[in-house]
Amino acid sequence: MRLISVLAASLMSVAAIAGDYGPTTVTWQSMGNTRDAKGKGEYVQRFTVTGNTRFPRLGFNMFARHMEMTNPRDTLVELMPGYYYIASPRLNGQDKVTFEIKTRGQVVNCCYAPDGVHRINADGTTEAVNYVRRPLDSPALWNINGKDLMKYGPAIYAENEQRATDWQPGPYDVIPAFKSVQLTGGESTIPAVPSFVDISPESPEYSQITVRNDSLIIACRPDKQWAVYYHLKGKVLDPNKGKKLPNAVITDWPDHAWRGQHIDIARNFLGPKTMHKILDIMAVNRLNRLHFHITDDEAWRLEIKGLPELTQVGARRGYSADGENDHLYQVFAGDGNPDSKAGTANGYWTREDFIKFIRRAHTLGVDVIPEIESPGHARAAIKAMERRHRDGDDTYRLIHDGDTSRYTSAQSFHDNVMNPALPGPYRFMDRIFDELIGIYAEAGVPLIGIHIGGDEVPRNCWKGSSAAREFMAKHNMSSEKELHAHFVREMAKSLAQRGVPMFGWEEIAVGHGDDFNREVVPATGGVNCWHTTPDAAIKAVRAGFPVILSNVNRFYLDMAASRHPEERGLTWGGTVDEFDALGGYPAKLCPVPVDSVSGTVLGLQGQLWGETIRGEDGVTTLLLPKITGLAERAWNASPTWTEAQFNAIIGAKELPLYTAEPASMRVHLRQPGIMVKKGKVYMNAPYPGGEIRYTTDGTEPTAESRVYTGPFKQKKAKDIRARYFRNGSASVTTYLSAQR
Repeated sequence: MRLISVLAASLMSVAAIAGDYGPTTVTWQSMGNTRDAKGKGEYVQRFTVTGNTRFPRLGFNMFARHMEMTNPRDTLVELMPGYYYIASPRLNGQDKVTFEIKTRGQVVNCCYAPDGVHRINADGTTEAVNYVRRPLDSPALWNINGKDLMKYGPAIYAENEQRATDWQPGPYDVIPAFKSVQLTGGESTIPAVPSFVDISPESPEYSQITVRNDSLIIACRPDKQWAVYYHLKGKVLDPNKGKKLPNAVITDWPDHAWRGQHIDIARNFLGPKTMHKILDIMAVNRLNRLHFHITDDEAWRLEIKGLPELTQVGARRGYSADGENDHLYQVFAGDGNPDSKAGTANGYWTREDFIKFIRRAHTLGVDVIPEIESPGHARAAIKAMERRHRDGDDTYRLIHDGDTSRYTSAQSFHDNVMNPALPGPYRFMDRIFDELIGIYAEAGVPLIGIHIGGDEVPRNCWKGSSAAREFMAKHNMSSEKELHAHFVREMAKSLAQRGVPMFGWEEIAVGHGDDFNREVVPATGGVNCWHTTPDAAIKAVRAGFPVILSNVNRFYLDMAASRHPEERGLTWGGTVDEFDALGGYPAKLCPVPVDSVSGTVLGLQGQLWGETIRGEDGVTTLLLPKITGLAERAWNASPTWTEAQFNAIIGAKELPLYTAEPASMRVHLRQPGIMVKKGKVYMNAPYPGGEIRYTTDGTEPTAESRVYTGPFKQKKAKDIRARYFRNGSASVTTYLSAQR
């Protein structure tokens, strides 16, 4: 019996070390936005741990903020900005353990809650927990510095009324709008295969589509045939469901050569399957440039021959007790395991994946421009090359020992900038350029440019570098801005020698002087101007640069669509929906006569940054239907549809295109309106079709809640809530009022 007892105790001890006491549930909630004694925003966030509480540390991710544990027995450790763990002797098997953290700032919406919550066991292994985020369901939880920014039922009702119309879109009323549709009388049955006529128009994307005598004839350049047909099939033929179409002659061409969409897969990983769906969305909307953001501080997502560390270290994120020697620390999301296949923390594209992708993109009329962030936003590359340095190869080392520089980047990192005073960054970038050129050559696809980033280089990032001081003195540089400009010059030279245009964010083009401009402009294929005001775009155009209008308040599709606390997306640049993008007229975003300057406006581009994305549904709900506003304005620089007509097309054609089988994508739906008039409750939908479901007791409406069919009487109306449902997607909840 004693031997059995000893063995049992030993097994229990091993189980305790491994944390093998069953699953753990962690519930998070905000206790409300308040202000400290100095009037600055703060809030308390509460973690409640139940189930298995026998583990020493609780890891989690959230946007970097100053935090303090309220219980002196608890310890909060920052592994890096955005990745933390709580350690406490109270994690000892109690039924429930509660941690509270006083946090600087305000909870803006659900994306500011922690994510990537996981256990860290005594042996250093990690395990996922059942993570529950309590809803932000009262004004005290979402008011920002005392201001309630959310729209309530009556305001939404008024907006929906303004966009309502009895107008019904016809077969050829599509997004983006055709330049000209001339109905010629009669109808035709459309054949399964169109007839193509090769022409060589002055405008390379000009097309003429003729429907007559039960035939479909597409006249355009041979290399544009599939792009024209793909748009026509998705927007006209498929929605028509085999019915006869009116005979017509349709002439069409874009007003902008550059109609782009930027996708970030570095922050949170998106694999080929999802990206091929995004290609389909772009092609059907006549977007022709994919700005592919495959590297950043948080990850490196493309296999590069001969530099395996880039993906071995830079594409794996998780917990480590001894630093980032073999992988990066976890950021944004994950379960602490750098080899986990679940979620969006880990993963990269193989060379073969990428080749197949750019080939198909080219077939659909989409050119892919890869972005290699430099010299800032380079933390993943830096950590990967540090691993190579420790293994004995300094050829591509991007920093040096003894650098005491202290800086904070826009995303709160302190170690994310290459040092342009060293030879390593130039060798590294040249190596990457050559590998990318080789990939495109193997794919048989033109490489129209490489984007070097060039943005958000923090102040003083080389102040403590002896190498930088010596280099600057040798080259008569008086500021770090000049050192940054030197790096951009060298990138421009390197790419020009390889016959590849350089692209970058507006920081590479603005404020560098005439000598810089004369040298860099000829090598530059395009500059993304992203500020809300026209200043940067005007300066860049006047300096001679080709400008791609990428304004955050119009085209950053990762911005939340509204200030509803449960609406996913960021808000630092305001809110952006499809109507904001629709209103992004180039003449207003860059109000300078192009013929009076040496530069030009190439077109428009939407941006989708990945901080808040957690998979395919997260991508599609941010893109759709916002991308329709971008597509319309990128194709047609002048007004086409009214907002009411545009909204009718979205409801009648766009939403069914993406949500019906076999696409079955999740899309963003705007909210239903609620108003009370003479004791009756009225509701209206944001688009034609779909259904409104509501509750009257203050609970959250679900797909099983009562369907709104018409006005109804309600004595106590303040607790009414409603959501709009359509083909598996749902809006956030509309509250009648702020009174709870």
